[in-house]
Amino acid sequence: MRKPREKLVRKAGVGPAHEPAARQADQSGERQPPSPPKSKTRAAGGGLAAWADAIKHDKRASFGACVIVFFVLLAIFGPLFVGDPTDLVGIPLQPPSADHWLGTTGQGQDVLAQLVVGTRTSLLIGFSVGLTVVLVGALIGVTAGYFGGRVDGVLSLLFNVFLVIPGLPLAIVIAAYLPSGPLTLAFVLVIAGWAWNARVLRAQTLSHRKRDFVAAAVVAGESNWRIITSEILPNMTSLIVSQVIGGTVYAIGAQVGLEFLGLGDVSAVTWGTNLYWAQNDSALLTGAWWTFAPTGIAVALVGFGLTMLNSGFDEITNPRLRLERAWRAFLIGRGRTPGRSTPVVREAQEHV
Repeated sequence: MRKPREKLVRKAGVGPAHEPAARQADQSGERQPPSPPKSKTRAAGGGLAAWADAIKHDKRASFGACVIVFFVLLAIFGPLFVGDPTDLVGIPLQPPSADHWLGTTGQGQDVLAQLVVGTRTSLLIGFSVGLTVVLVGALIGVTAGYFGGRVDGVLSLLFNVFLVIPGLPLAIVIAAYLPSGPLTLAFVLVIAGWAWNARVLRAQTLSHRKRDFVAAAVVAGESNWRIITSEILPNMTSLIVSQVIGGTVYAIGAQVGLEFLGLGDVSAVTWGTNLYWAQNDSALLTGAWWTFAPTGIAVALVGFGLTMLNSGFDEITNPRLRLERAWRAFLIGRGRTPGRSTPVVREAQEHV
């Protein structure tokens, strides 16, 4: 006849049998070592509220989010407070003054108006291309990794060909033979930038396809579409978000570069055309720094903000980095200097 479970638990050294000893240890004033610190940030995948809460608790992500929100608000509401950026409002190449805060261009147009209006177009193209390259890459990469076989072979050959071709020369060649305009630039950047995302997502899908939860879904009779959208993609949320941010940085930089080379619509007002006309007016030779410096600073700030946001997301979605940050804060709060080793920290006992 089997012994009662309570006796087995007591014999194993845990349970009610050890309650008197624990009570006696508390009465003697002995304290247990502090438990390991817990990270304040929640894991990814808990919804937008969890991501917003995680951004709030990460300084780098908070700073990057503030920079991006500022430029998004500037793109939405800024054009309402400035005049027409194509109007001739003053003397050409006039330095910053009370009338024109950022001076005028070589044609006598207001630099501030061109900067603000150009923000809307540049950010719209940047975020649209960043999202599209990830969608195309996810569609091709996840399909190749999940189905395997001939499907994987054909799709892998396709994006490997695009990876071999350098992106910038490919974008220059395509843009040179297509009608100029924002849609043309977006199409060119998507064609030149989707392959790397597809390769990374294919590798992740190959890893997830062998996991137990995918095998359980297959045994349960779930369709391939449901397994991909409900089991595999949610487990790659952090990677996809990181790819969208990286794709946006790539799109903004590439768009500005192509338009600076004159491959865009030079009659449109964007950050790239601002730099194109500044270079066309020999701003460096004439010392008219105000015609290109504000646009260059804006591009740098947006790229820096997105990079900080991405870095913060990496720490938010990586459990190891979260625990390391929590452990460092735990040591600093107790007057210890964080190092390579993991010391045993005991709280000082109070002697009465």
